[in-house]
Amino acid sequence: MNQDSKAMPDNTGEMVPATIPELGRWLAANAKGDRRPVLPVGGRTSLGFGFPADPASVEVATSRLDRVVDYPARDMTVTVEAGCRMSAIQEALKMEGQRLPVDVPLAHRATIGGAVASDAGGPRRFGFGTLRDYVIGIRCATVDGRLFKAGGRVVKNVAGYDLCKLMVGSGGSLAFVTEVTLKLKPLPTSSAMGWACFDSGGTVSDLLGDLSTSRARPVAIELLGPKAARQLTAESRQTLPVGPLLLGVAVEGDPVEVEWQVDVLDRELRAGGATDVTWVRDADTKKLWSSLTDYQLGGESPVSIRACLRPSRTVDFVVAAIDAGVAVQAHAGNGVIHGHLPDETIDATTAEEMIGPLRELAVKSGGQLVVERCESGWHDALSIWGPPRGDWPLMTSVKRQFDPEGLLSPGRGIEAAMQQLSVDGMDQQ
Repeated sequence: MNQDSKAMPDNTGEMVPATIPELGRWLAANAKGDRRPVLPVGGRTSLGFGFPADPASVEVATSRLDRVVDYPARDMTVTVEAGCRMSAIQEALKMEGQRLPVDVPLAHRATIGGAVASDAGGPRRFGFGTLRDYVIGIRCATVDGRLFKAGGRVVKNVAGYDLCKLMVGSGGSLAFVTEVTLKLKPLPTSSAMGWACFDSGGTVSDLLGDLSTSRARPVAIELLGPKAARQLTAESRQTLPVGPLLLGVAVEGDPVEVEWQVDVLDRELRAGGATDVTWVRDADTKKLWSSLTDYQLGGESPVSIRACLRPSRTVDFVVAAIDAGVAVQAHAGNGVIHGHLPDETIDATTAEEMIGPLRELAVKSGGQLVVERCESGWHDALSIWGPPRGDWPLMTSVKRQFDPEGLLSPGRGIEAAMQQLSVDGMDQQ
């Protein structure tokens, strides 16, 4: 048996390459032969996004592409293959007192390739950003098997950096990410989270404005509705305040720095109208971070949404979502909101009645709302990408340059929404 034979697609339509050259050879052969659609697969944590995959697709799994290629700790960079699990990467970095300060949902399953493809991020995005801010080098394979690279392995090397940013967040629809070089940050020695209850959205809006000019530097500012707060309390096994709105702020650093920031923020929260404030420190924050990060995936919710809008309009959207019965979490300092419709949402019509007004509010607030996950068969009725935007034609043009025949991750990108709009337009003629 030759080396490639172990990686050939089996009767389930899955291919598992052991090396990057092997992946390139298979992609080239597929492009010249069967031309089957190709779906890159990592930890399977984001496969619900977009339209359903083409049944004829071959899933190309990165589970065997899991090497740490280079880790010069003194340079504070690391190069890893796409199949490395996020939790394994963080454990290796921890040994050197370093970390990648990006929150990736289900880190024990998620791979760096999948995280890069989805531009994963969580609560710490307020203080540290998302993966787009940390990828300094990338290697990819095109749909026809050509291997290319951009950027480099040192922070000062910025050649091709824009191409790195283009790949991050592309949903695996432009090229197959095979290797990533990341810049790193020191691991903090102390952390604390403050949780404060508020009775009204207006009070929270005023406080968020004040926090943006605080002497303290929180790395996360989270706003939760009652349903999300109850879930967080149960999963973290922490006693948190209970009220209409729960605001969380987090700080990290050395112990002296953290305690000073806790003192500053505690005074600001109470002066800003908090009815109750509770602080959680160090090891007790670990489960809170995990639960906050994983919340966006939605568990068993029939529909999960994500809205992005100006931070100044976040509280208004959160209050509207709560009134609509949506369980909601907001990265309040960034204007990114995750919501989950209730389990009793029985069909797409009911879901659209809840989502429609929220989407209108998001658009009026200078943003957008997309459906990240929904029940099978609901995609078209829910208009998962929302109304067309001016950047869609440009994004579709870029897709055609990389993948003219649309074989890579079909249904995952904006081009699928454009095609659906064309079909809908023809139906209405």
